[in-house]
Amino acid sequence: MTAKRKTTGRRKASSRVKSPRPLAKRFIGHNLPGVKPAELTGRLIVIEGADGSGRSTQIRRLVDWLEAGGHATTQVGLKRSNLASEELESAKNGNILNRTTLSLFYATDFADQLENIIIPSLRAGFTVLADRYIYTLMARDMVRGLDPEWVKSLYSIALKPDAVFYLKLSPEKLIQRNFMKNHTLDYWESGMDLGLSLDMFDSFVQYQQLMANKFDELRRSWGFTTIDADQSMSALNRELRCNVERVLG
Repeated sequence: MTAKRKTTGRRKASSRVKSPRPLAKRFIGHNLPGVKPAELTGRLIVIEGADGSGRSTQIRRLVDWLEAGGHATTQVGLKRSNLASEELESAKNGNILNRTTLSLFYATDFADQLENIIIPSLRAGFTVLADRYIYTLMARDMVRGLDPEWVKSLYSIALKPDAVFYLKLSPEKLIQRNFMKNHTLDYWESGMDLGLSLDMFDSFVQYQQLMANKFDELRRSWGFTTIDADQSMSALNRELRCNVERVLG
């Protein structure tokens, strides 16, 4: 009887420490040359949402929490590549970019980070937190009238994330948060290039509603997890932590 109990105990202990194997990475469309998805053992977690949704604050909190728990992290986002970020910011400041040039500029910024930051980090087993990903870029392009198939093809080199969390907030709440934080509204985030309205506040609300509608379409296609961002930062962080814990296994 004693020997039997010891054997059972060993089996139970073994099952407790066994963790789920990471799902194999895959590219959305075309694999990058020389990259073997099976070697990318880290996790890619995307936080999407408009400016003012609390996205960047939540990523900072998640990084602190993950690193305190022993997880090595890397952060990426829009306009952060060494190759194109400064030039892109400078070009946007002139408010003269046409929609195709704007799209290709952002695609270059993304491709550089994918090849030089995201893939090496995943290969090293890091958890990569993306402060927005290709879904924001695709939504922007489509709202500006670019062909959806062309846009999808442009980002076919992207890796499919392990999880995408979309922080959703109404345009009216977004405008309040953005104006309280910056005392102004961004030309591009207000969709002023689309000629929706001469009034920037009205244009912002219309543009953000168009973006929200497009994200709902993308969510149905790509399987996002939508999270209500109209809650306290602490409550939002707790909800995100629970979701991230499930992704990490």
